[in-house]
Amino acid sequence: MSGLTIKNLHVSIEGKEILKGVNLEIKKGEIHAIMGPNGTGKSTLAYAMMGHPSYEITEGEIIFEGQNIVEMATDERSRLGLFLAFQYPVAIPGVTVANFLRTALNARRRAKNPEDKGISILDFRKMLKEKMDLLQMDHAFAGRYLNEGFSGGEKKRAEILQMATLKPSIAFLDETDSGLDIDALRIVSEGVNALADENLGVVVITHYQRLLNHIKPNYVHIMFDGRIVESGGPELALRLEELGYDWVREKYKEVVAA
Repeated sequence: MSGLTIKNLHVSIEGKEILKGVNLEIKKGEIHAIMGPNGTGKSTLAYAMMGHPSYEITEGEIIFEGQNIVEMATDERSRLGLFLAFQYPVAIPGVTVANFLRTALNARRRAKNPEDKGISILDFRKMLKEKMDLLQMDHAFAGRYLNEGFSGGEKKRAEILQMATLKPSIAFLDETDSGLDIDALRIVSEGVNALADENLGVVVITHYQRLLNHIKPNYVHIMFDGRIVESGGPELALRLEELGYDWVREKYKEVVAA
């Protein structure tokens, strides 16, 4: 199965190195969780994947669908099949959820085939209602301006709705559980689980085991000081829940000092 391969990735922000040699492979059909203390580079990894201009890749490769995408623009990466669900989605006043999603979907279709006329309004409405039902969303949601006046749970569901509509190959979810109450967390997680299949690889970035009680990862990775220092199965997240990160700091303090 194809997917995403990160090789010796170094990333800096305003001249300060944040990622210091990350190696990671995500195949379609897999769910990976990345955990770690604040400031260790988890979100930096997600933004670097999508080509955020503030995140400078100084060394390494990102191989996706057989191509090194390091020099690609964000929209090119998206059309190729990468997706990022933001921790803090921004509001876009004047643009409805439905118009935003239809425009994004048609842009992706035309990138593959310039002669594509785009999805018809009737077919799009039918498809969108099916996706919204999957996420237990009121159909009236589609007519609201994107993220304007949304609750935390609504913003995160809107992100998952985008993922459901665009059907990426690899999706990064940057602290999707942030700001969610128990019910919203369950609904969002059920949406992710419903979308996860052999055609989608998911990377969940989180601090807490509670999200992983709903979204079951195949692999758990611990990031510390800009590196992935431990990888394992779901039991690794349980160990963090029980012991915290002190044992990680103690085990890798010599690596950090170097």
